[in-house]
Amino acid sequence: MEASPARDRRRVAVTGVGVVSPCGIGAEAFWAGLLGPPPEGERRVYDFDPARYFDNPKEARRTDRFTQFALAAAAEALEQSGQPEAAPLRRGVWVGTGVGGLITVEDQVVVRHEKGARRVSPFLVPMMMANAAAAAISMRYGWQGPCETTVTACAAGTHSIANGARLISSGRCDAVIAGSSEAAMTATGIAGFTNMTALSSSGVSRPFDRDRDGFVMAEGGAVLVLEEWESAQRRGATILAEVLGSASTADAHHITAPSPDGSGAIACMQLALEDAGVDPSDVRHVNAHGTSTPLNDAAEAEAIAKLFGTPGPPITSIKGVTGHSLGAAGALEAVSVVLSMVKGLLPPTAGYEHPDPELPPIDVVHGEPRPWQPGPTLSNSFGFGGHNGCLVFGPPDRPQG
Repeated sequence: MEASPARDRRRVAVTGVGVVSPCGIGAEAFWAGLLGPPPEGERRVYDFDPARYFDNPKEARRTDRFTQFALAAAAEALEQSGQPEAAPLRRGVWVGTGVGGLITVEDQVVVRHEKGARRVSPFLVPMMMANAAAAAISMRYGWQGPCETTVTACAAGTHSIANGARLISSGRCDAVIAGSSEAAMTATGIAGFTNMTALSSSGVSRPFDRDRDGFVMAEGGAVLVLEEWESAQRRGATILAEVLGSASTADAHHITAPSPDGSGAIACMQLALEDAGVDPSDVRHVNAHGTSTPLNDAAEAEAIAKLFGTPGPPITSIKGVTGHSLGAAGALEAVSVVLSMVKGLLPPTAGYEHPDPELPPIDVVHGEPRPWQPGPTLSNSFGFGGHNGCLVFGPPDRPQG
């Protein structure tokens, strides 16, 4: 989908957010978690009760955990936004994921192995398919416009929000529920990441720190309610932020390693800012992908320094607290950016204590939350396969050029 020049297209408002994360269920609990100490150990959502979001236990059992997260996040986001004024065919859903219903797949493979093929659940396919979360949201709320899923590893959430925003800016939709969800912390999933040496051996996430040694795997989900700006204003909705632009590129380099010179990331950030009509000198915050892996953080720091100079705008990574929730990460971080604008604070990068002398001297926010004057913010996601995604958000009171 090609973007049109910013001045010729419709504005996209964010009017609701919803979150399920290891550091809190619900936007306010999530925000409090980002400002507090990081949890210890695995980043699972231990206190999530799916029964709250279904009419009966049977319906919940027939839904994979990643879809349950997405439904819970959508319920919260729509409660905050209120009902957008749009015909059902002009309401869209775009919810991404990295792997879809891995819990269901793994459980049913064991069932077939131990009990035979006839015992495999007839709900295996509708529970495991990557588009299950988007479909469940559209069916629950009767949103009958485009209902699609982006599967681009750890960039899936950012790409999904970008695609959802374009549905509005292009005039196809007036409202879109957009985000991503992931629940892939199965024994096999964790073993796969462990054996590729992507996970932290110390169990601590330290984005951009000298001693970083890999990411801490996580799960979660988040969505945003996006609306056409003037429609949201007419119905009196509270506008939390604006989606100014986005971009997508590929490294075309390696299936798991980023391009070492950061060229793919630089191109994606530049294109996103051009799409938004924002000059690099106007950017007031960068929400980094910042996974805490040696190669990813080095490539991203290099790319940020080349584009913005040093020290450049304040940089944060929330993965020191949330861990890395794979396909859900971009949506969780988009909600973090929106809340940072609402609260006037940048959360600190948990785990960052020692600057890495091998990295350019970028301005990593750490220690305490940093007060700021909200302005154009870039949110990065860089996934396995060389998928790059960038979103540009602005506060609702941003002057128009």
